[in-house]
Amino acid sequence: MTKREREVTDLNEILKILDKCKILHLGLVDGDEPYVVPMNYGYTLDDGKMTIYLHGALKGYKLDLMRANPKVFFEMECEVEHFEGSVACQYGTSYSSVMGRGRAEIIEDVNEKKSGLSIFMKTQTGDDFEFNDKMVSAVSVIRIDVSEFTAKHRPMPARITGEHS
Repeated sequence: MTKREREVTDLNEILKILDKCKILHLGLVDGDEPYVVPMNYGYTLDDGKMTIYLHGALKGYKLDLMRANPKVFFEMECEVEHFEGSVACQYGTSYSSVMGRGRAEIIEDVNEKKSGLSIFMKTQTGDDFEFNDKMVSAVSVIRIDVSEFTAKHRPMPARITGEHS
């Protein structure tokens, strides 16, 4: 990370970012080319270990890519707000973001799929849902075991907000 002053290391602050963001951009390997798809997600973060859950159709290009190469990269951002300046170099964007890498696995176990979907819905809605066998048989559930991640926050400049340090 180049701009260390923007790095977020406090896990409680990272949790806030993960809860605010609702869409991640999933990077997959397509032969020797990148392939990126936006997706909703659910997550757990226990003892610094992040696991991400995704769901989708039972068949499709991204599943084929994951089977061929399970290495993935993800990025999510929220609280995105552009700001202006009096000169070009003062323009910019405030944001919070999380990015990382890991390995994707398409879950086959029905109970693990139910758990993953419950985590997904809790992240997306804040509510608890239960799933029956018929429901989980209609979708694929993907688990990403995250091997590393970083978080960043770039606040709105004080000259814009009126705050002074």
